[in-house]
Amino acid sequence: MPLPPAPSRRAALLSPEAFDVTAPPRATPHAANEAVPPAIKATPAARNVRKAASVASAPVATGSTTAPLIQIETRAREPQAVPTPDARTTSTRKARTTSAPAASAAPPSTAPTAKGKKTAPQGPAKLFVLDTNVLLHDPTSLFRFEEHDIFLPMIVLEELDGHKKGMTEVARNGRQTSRTLDALVGVSGADLVRGIKLDSTGQRAAGGCLYFQTAPLDYSLPTSLPQGKADNQILGVVQALSKLHAPREVVLVSKDINMRVKARALGLAAEDYQNDKTLEDGDLLYAGVLALPADFWAKSGKNVESWQSGAYTYYRISGPIVPQLMINQFVYFEAPGEPSLFARVSEIRDKTAVLQTLKDYGSAKNAVWGVTTRNREQNYAMNLLMDPEIDFVTLTGTAGTGKTLLALAAGLTQVLDDRRYTEIIMTRATVSVGEDIGFLPGTEEEKMGPWMGALDDNLEFLAKGDGGNAGEWGRAATNELIRSRIKIKSMNFMRGRTFLNKYVIIDEAQNLTPKQMKTLITRAGPGTKIICMGNLAQIDTPYLTEGSSGLTYAVDRFKGWPHSGHITLARGERSRLADFASEVL
Repeated sequence: MPLPPAPSRRAALLSPEAFDVTAPPRATPHAANEAVPPAIKATPAARNVRKAASVASAPVATGSTTAPLIQIETRAREPQAVPTPDARTTSTRKARTTSAPAASAAPPSTAPTAKGKKTAPQGPAKLFVLDTNVLLHDPTSLFRFEEHDIFLPMIVLEELDGHKKGMTEVARNGRQTSRTLDALVGVSGADLVRGIKLDSTGQRAAGGCLYFQTAPLDYSLPTSLPQGKADNQILGVVQALSKLHAPREVVLVSKDINMRVKARALGLAAEDYQNDKTLEDGDLLYAGVLALPADFWAKSGKNVESWQSGAYTYYRISGPIVPQLMINQFVYFEAPGEPSLFARVSEIRDKTAVLQTLKDYGSAKNAVWGVTTRNREQNYAMNLLMDPEIDFVTLTGTAGTGKTLLALAAGLTQVLDDRRYTEIIMTRATVSVGEDIGFLPGTEEEKMGPWMGALDDNLEFLAKGDGGNAGEWGRAATNELIRSRIKIKSMNFMRGRTFLNKYVIIDEAQNLTPKQMKTLITRAGPGTKIICMGNLAQIDTPYLTEGSSGLTYAVDRFKGWPHSGHITLARGERSRLADFASEVL
């Protein structure tokens, strides 16, 4: 509701007699009207002022009280601008309980004005005790607990100090955590005993306090748990805090499963660190494909616009299916007796979307480096890989679905035939399935050689298909040409690099953390295309799951961007043995 207009005449000071006027016991609407002089009744502002006076139950003595009454009206109206019902109720209650006379010369009320705020937290704030592995896994975890408080045992600081040396990801995270703690402790007025506000360094999402263990805590653990072990000392701290702060909930947060099991065996609350997970369930991951409903043509056929442009046909559709679509998402319609449709969403505007038909790479005339696609999802993937407007492609799928073969075939065609990119750069996460075999001799590419068995296998197939009629010399020349345009690089030396006009393949990307994924993708310079592929069911990196993998993180963050695309390959094409094994084992 807008504020009333300005008064038509200037307000004057009250006469001394006005201070002696007392409020009537109960004012009816008639009485209120009669109490206001005709001079005030004549203006709209005065009518609004009269309403405010009736709400505040304040007496009106003379027409010279216009200015104080407008102040009361303004204070009563300001909270009503907040759309929440709670704020409206509060402002009404405040207006009704105002007991100061309108004729008073007292200063305006200093009660805070209601503002839009986030939903109030439910229940009391918890106290989370962080294990060392949480801080080494995510250095920003200190600011991920919203309004709750955090407690760090002294043994955690000792373990952080022991992990800060080296160039590994764990060492970098340990150093980052130490710098964060130093910044929090160094804030002016920080009190370690009373707690340090977590938002004191600008992290507004954190509303709690950080507490350090500044004194010994009394606890008693079973004799079966050695007292000198760091994990057991942390469990003892959690037990002591649970007794000290009862009935407040004290929760241990740890990435160590055995640690959480021991805590629950002792009757202590324990949780996994969930904030690093992009998705709670891997089945919720964006698949990049959407099946149109069975009645699509029946409902939308009359309203569909279509036109031809080059080799592609475009359809402009509308209806309830449009809000479910994303840019570069693939849609298909298959039904007996109905025309099939395989298309990609090229534009979304208001309540309409434009679908673009696809190029059929399953046909021999459209083969890419001798490779033809064998199923629907592979054709979708090849359309993304061969599109120069798509800068980032993610491919997921089980073993044998053709991820590496499709990426290599598309890369060789665009490097050697189309000259769109200067060379192919291939890298992968060097995480062993089993025991490590030790140090590898040779140069960087020679050290990466054993990790690139998938590259060798696929290159052998691609070279055979290309130089099959040229004899032994022809195959050797083809292999030499292909090898000259493919560079194998280690991820350990990617920091600070910039790739110009390169075709970059990141294999086994499911073993990357979100931070490593960001480091690799941000290496892309002008004209570079990056392909990330992996099988989320084969994660070998400790503490990584399907929900927290860097590949899942990239798929979720890039969906809907006009220059990226994602496809989940569903059907294996390696062999019937591999397909059966992936299903039953």
